[in-house]
Amino acid sequence: MKTISFLKRMTAKDTVAGYLLMSCAGLSLLLANLSGTSGWSGFWQRTLANHSIVDWINDGLMAVFFLLVGLELKQEVMFGQLKDKRQSLLPVMAALGGMLIPALFYISTTYGTGLEHGFGIPMSTDIAFVITLLALLGPRVPVSLKIFLTALAVIDDIGAVVVIAIFYTSTISAFYIFATVMLFAFLLWLNWYVQVRKLSVYLVIGIFLWFCVLQSGIHASVSGILLALTIPILDGAPSSPARRLQHRLHVPVYFLILPLFVLANTAITITGMKGGGLLSQLHVVGICTGLILGKGIGITLGAVFSVGFGWSVLPADLRWRHIIGGALLGGIGFTMAIFIATLAFDSAQLVDSAKLAILASSCVAAIAGSLVLTIKPK
Repeated sequence: MKTISFLKRMTAKDTVAGYLLMSCAGLSLLLANLSGTSGWSGFWQRTLANHSIVDWINDGLMAVFFLLVGLELKQEVMFGQLKDKRQSLLPVMAALGGMLIPALFYISTTYGTGLEHGFGIPMSTDIAFVITLLALLGPRVPVSLKIFLTALAVIDDIGAVVVIAIFYTSTISAFYIFATVMLFAFLLWLNWYVQVRKLSVYLVIGIFLWFCVLQSGIHASVSGILLALTIPILDGAPSSPARRLQHRLHVPVYFLILPLFVLANTAITITGMKGGGLLSQLHVVGICTGLILGKGIGITLGAVFSVGFGWSVLPADLRWRHIIGGALLGGIGFTMAIFIATLAFDSAQLVDSAKLAILASSCVAAIAGSLVLTIKPK
């Protein structure tokens, strides 16, 4: 049965979601600086069942976001754009370059300062914002570039999850790691051997999987990816459990969970910043150079190597100008970058300054990429 690729589904909902996230970021910054730390910012730090509201969002609701990311990638690898090796290697190599080079930019800037742990911050591209910007650019952007960038954003989201699992963990609990492995194996057994097709079974067990991952010391977001890998996708038909869940999650994730995440994590009081200005802080410089320069260079180099070695070819409607412009747009980090910033630093001041650096860098990357894509060479 013919499937509709997620990467080709540039819907109005995705664009509206991008506008909504932009609005939430601006509103949250405004309210935080009008009300001070005890008002809007303080609200998100209020305790609910021994955890702050922002922790419930970051550790709980964001696991659902990663579940959706995992389902989308699974669909593409098995039935979509990433199934064909020569088609998939272009965004895969570009994504790898777009993760490695920004991390190197950050580490080279912060080496020896004790801030190196933030290297994962400039590694990801925000899919909702990129789609929104591409929609604004309209017919000036080739369809193949939209597919390329969306695939790249999904791939480096998965890369970010791997980085989170390996580098951004607290004390590891052997018991809960074992419990996580057992639950994951049980879910695979239900899918492959027992052939359970009832979605509710996977979701109920998935709640226990989330709890075990959370208690294990590995960030709870990993549970979303693990659960996505176990849900049956069958032949990729819309009626399969994985496709049905993917369809049902799209609206609540992009119109509830991500807006809540943005509101909670951009409640930054700028007037409370210390340290002689943002650009005097090396982790801020590392984030800015990583997103603005590292992403553009890394994605472009990854694509050049892939094509140069004959592993892939550029689609007929793409020119290298489009790749460079798209690579610059890859510096729009936002959601994942902010998420990793909350894991990388213990100091609230470091986290807030990192968030401001992400917002500023994403704006610069958006402008630079748009200019390259819209100004045609003579």
